[in-house]
Amino acid sequence: MQYDAVLFDFDGVVVETPSSERLSNALARTYETLERSGPSAETIQAFLRGDFDSIAKRCRGLDIEADVLCARAAREMVRVQREEVERGLRSAYDDVAAVGSLEVPLGVVSDNHPTVVSTLLDRFGLRSLFETVYGCPLTPDGLARRKPDPTNIEAAMDALTADDALYVGDRAVDVRAADNAGIDSALVARDEDDAPTDADPTYRLASLSDLPAILE
Repeated sequence: MQYDAVLFDFDGVVVETPSSERLSNALARTYETLERSGPSAETIQAFLRGDFDSIAKRCRGLDIEADVLCARAAREMVRVQREEVERGLRSAYDDVAAVGSLEVPLGVVSDNHPTVVSTLLDRFGLRSLFETVYGCPLTPDGLARRKPDPTNIEAAMDALTADDALYVGDRAVDVRAADNAGIDSALVARDEDDAPTDADPTYRLASLSDLPAILE
């Protein structure tokens, strides 16, 4: 199949996923700076899901402006993820090297904060591979663009002047986002035991090294 661009999810595809425990601790420290107790398990999940309505509702109960909480949480979560890399707790996958052989424009479309995505691409020497990069800041608009919403995928395709792209992800939500954008999807499952069972991608890959054969 010929595609005129390939777009990649970031965490779990290009780089290892961040620690949910460390992200939860980052949110707890954010609450401490606002002199509030918590957060509850439900609030942590709301942040990880990007559910701004739930976040705003909980903020009202704590008499906190949601924008203030999100801005502080964003700074702390960015800091924690940078620290993970600096301490060697998180790295890029070895099979990303296969991406360098692809002869079509490449982009990243992630639900992670754009500062994190750009920082880690630079840190691992991968920035030059990707012509466009989209992330989701912790703002109402940014969270609304999280997958399965196709907005960022469509924006990346526009930036690459692509009509028929392939989206590569590792979760069922990535497949749904590609479906919503009207494009094909490839699901990466480096460990078959972790492969989503509730997804129907166009392709299933055991490694990014399998990707060049799809584009031949």
